[in-house]
Amino acid sequence: MLDVSDDVRAEIGEAEAERLLAGENAPGSYDCTSCRTPGDTTAEPTSTVLFVGEETAVLAFAHARCIPSQVVPLSEEQLQGAVRAISGEARQPEPAAPAVPAAPSGSAAPRPEQRQAVLGVTCGQVFIDDTLYPAIVVEPTGPIARPGTDGPGDDFLPLLIEQGFLPVTEVAQPPAQVPGWSVLLAMGQLHAILMPPASPGAQPVAWWQAHQALAVTDGWRTAAAKGHKVLVYAAPAGSIGQQPREDLLREALEKAAAGGVLVAAAMPLAGT
Repeated sequence: MLDVSDDVRAEIGEAEAERLLAGENAPGSYDCTSCRTPGDTTAEPTSTVLFVGEETAVLAFAHARCIPSQVVPLSEEQLQGAVRAISGEARQPEPAAPAVPAAPSGSAAPRPEQRQAVLGVTCGQVFIDDTLYPAIVVEPTGPIARPGTDGPGDDFLPLLIEQGFLPVTEVAQPPAQVPGWSVLLAMGQLHAILMPPASPGAQPVAWWQAHQALAVTDGWRTAAAKGHKVLVYAAPAGSIGQQPREDLLREALEKAAAGGVLVAAAMPLAGT
């Protein structure tokens, strides 16, 4: 019932792959690295997922219905966080209903901009065309300057539009996918938003990276695993704010869209 992809097989070696398939090194039961619910390698199709850092690698397991067998490249820091998540040390409590199904805010210095700024990130779900989509809303704490300039202007949205994000005029329509970008979910937690590498053939780089992996709710994680797509919205500082409920977050997004200060892109999941 175990699937070992060619990429995973190439990383762990043919002998280890055969031992896994024979059941010698595969656990009978596991917590799915995607949905975090129990699984059984002897009773249901299971994917092998190999998290690879600069110096170490960790093999995990997932329901085949959640994600395919794959290799997930991580920074060594991200990998250590994933290891703690597997052992349960880094799992953060999720908000209980009727709290907002959103991850705690995270922040990091955005890559495309030269001026240091902090990006606030909130996770929630957006209802579009009778479908619940997992969404990430990104809002800096201050204006973002274009690289090489020190002016007081805010180029956050123009810079993202140049990267392929599109202005949002109506939240009721899902945004188009932007090539080369992805959302990194590892061990059921949000680690980063990845942007295309500077040179062809290189690994994607983190545009935003959580200081500590962000917990997401079961509903958000389930929607992401089902559609393998996340909607990422971005707005200038002061446009959205930290909303306590998803209905208020939706209202803030619609207000930003009506004001012409909202851009968005759909991104595939990288990892789990």
